[in-house]
Amino acid sequence: MKQMRLWLDGLLLGLLLLAACSYADPKTPAPTAPVDPPTATPLPAPPTATPEPLAALVNNEPILLADYERQVARIETSMIAAGQDPNSAEGQAALTADRAWVLNILIEQRLIVQAARAAGITVTDAEVDANIQALSAEVGEASFQQWLNDQMMTLEELRATLRDEMIATRILNQVVEQVPTRAEHIQVRHILVFTEAEAQQILGQLQAGGDFAALAGAYSQDLNTRDNGGDLGYFPRGVLTAPEVEAAAFELQPGQIGGIVPSNLGFHLIQVVTRTPDMEVSPENLRLLQDKAVRDWLDGLRGAASIQRFVETTP
Repeated sequence: MKQMRLWLDGLLLGLLLLAACSYADPKTPAPTAPVDPPTATPLPAPPTATPEPLAALVNNEPILLADYERQVARIETSMIAAGQDPNSAEGQAALTADRAWVLNILIEQRLIVQAARAAGITVTDAEVDANIQALSAEVGEASFQQWLNDQMMTLEELRATLRDEMIATRILNQVVEQVPTRAEHIQVRHILVFTEAEAQQILGQLQAGGDFAALAGAYSQDLNTRDNGGDLGYFPRGVLTAPEVEAAAFELQPGQIGGIVPSNLGFHLIQVVTRTPDMEVSPENLRLLQDKAVRDWLDGLRGAASIQRFVETTP
C-alpha cells in the first residue's frame, strides 16, 4: 500500500510509470455475407485492418508506438509540472535520456512478463481489483480519479500495469530468494594509488617487511579506508565495485599480500587478513547480491531474446 501511495505523489518510477502495452487483434472475424440470389451483386470484401505502428518487437510480441509515445508524453507533462522547460537545452537533454529509458523499460517489462508466463506465474483479476479497490479506498474515489486523469491513464491501463507489476514482483522474488544468506567472507586491507610506479615502490616496501596498515595510512588514495589501515572489512564474493580486486583477494590466504592489481580506480595492493568459510551476509551486502542476481537474470533474458527496435530514441 505504501508503494501505491507513492504513485499518487507522482513518483512513477520503473514499471509503475509504464502503462501496459495494448495489443491489436489481427484475427477479428470478418462478417458473414448474407445469402443472396445468384444474380445479386457480390458484397465487397471487408477492409483489411492496417497494422498499428510499433516501437519494438520483443520475441515477436509488439510494443505499440502509441504506448511508447504516451509514456514519453507523461514524462514531458511531469517536467512541465515541475517547472522544467522541455524545449530548453537542459529539457531536451533530459527527454533524450528519458526516451531511451522508456523504451528500455518497456522492453524489460515485456521480457519479465514473458519469463513469468513461461514459469506459470499468474495474477487473477480478483487480486488486481482488490489492490485497485484498496488504493481507491485509501485516498478517496475523487483523488483516485483525479490521479488517473493527471497521469493520462484509464482504469484499464492501470489494471494492466498493476497486473504486470504484480507478476514481475512474484518472479523477481523467486530470483532473489535463490541468493544465499550465508557465504564465505574475507577481511581485506588495500592500498590504492594512481600510478603503477608508485604501486611498485610500495610493494617493494611490503616485500621488505613494511607494515601494510602503516603504508596504507601513508600512501593510499582511498579516503574511506586510509585512516583505518586500508581495511575493507568482511565481504563475500560479488559485492566489491572493483571485481578485479575481489577476484585477486579470494585467491589469497590470511597474511598473504598479492601483486599489483589494476582497476578503473587505479592500482591496488591487497592483503587478506582473515577468511571465514561460513558467515551470515549483512543486510547491505545481501541487497547488493540480490540486485546483482536480478540484473544478471535480466541480462540473460535480454541476451537470449529477439528484440527489434523501430524508433530512434535520440534526436
